[in-house]
Amino acid sequence: MHVKPILALLQFCTTLPLGQAADFEQFARRSYLYPLAGYVTGGIAALLVFPITSPALGAAVALAAVLILSGANHFDGLLDLGDGLMAHGSSDKRIGAMTDRNTGAGAVAAGIVVTLLAFAGLQTATPIWAAILIAEVCAKLAMAWMTVLGTPFRTGIHSYLHGFARRSFLVFAAVLALPLLLLPLPPATPGAAIAATGAIVVAMLLLGRHLFGGVNGDVVGATHEITRAGVLVLLALL
Repeated sequence: MHVKPILALLQFCTTLPLGQAADFEQFARRSYLYPLAGYVTGGIAALLVFPITSPALGAAVALAAVLILSGANHFDGLLDLGDGLMAHGSSDKRIGAMTDRNTGAGAVAAGIVVTLLAFAGLQTATPIWAAILIAEVCAKLAMAWMTVLGTPFRTGIHSYLHGFARRSFLVFAAVLALPLLLLPLPPATPGAAIAATGAIVVAMLLLGRHLFGGVNGDVVGATHEITRAGVLVLLALL
């Protein structure tokens, strides 16, 4: 595997200072690499919280770290989706609400609800460092699967990535998430997280098709944030 696709992936998914911009098409042709970005963001967050003994503080630091590392790019998609969900009327009206530049009550509500769930789940899950790593990899896995399965309803970054995606990417991305099974946890823990990721992806695909007629970058970004929160809640309950 060449370094350029991974470099392009990290430049797209993180705010890390990685030098001159790489050719984005290098990653677009290999979007199954998404989980690798989760190991980077989740790994950095895990290192930051490893010495913290307070669950609440550790959860806050971990979530702050992954949001900052991502430039809140996926979080922005969640806010946009929130506006689209709160809009009434046809798909066109919902799409208009989701894609305009204004931030409405729906965006605020979506951001608060998902963040609260993620925070509550993470401070309860143990160990926190492992939970944030699993959640970040699964969130990126969800993006990889959405890229393959999500029929675009408009031209944009998602439609561009979707155009290069192949069904085999579903398997390739899942394989990249399998090293989570090596964590010092019961194998069923990361396995359940990966299964939950698949369930959330299916739900978001159905939601996108019903409300918007398909998927765009906002829906994919929102799926990332919702998957992280959902996995963290699941890990807290296991």
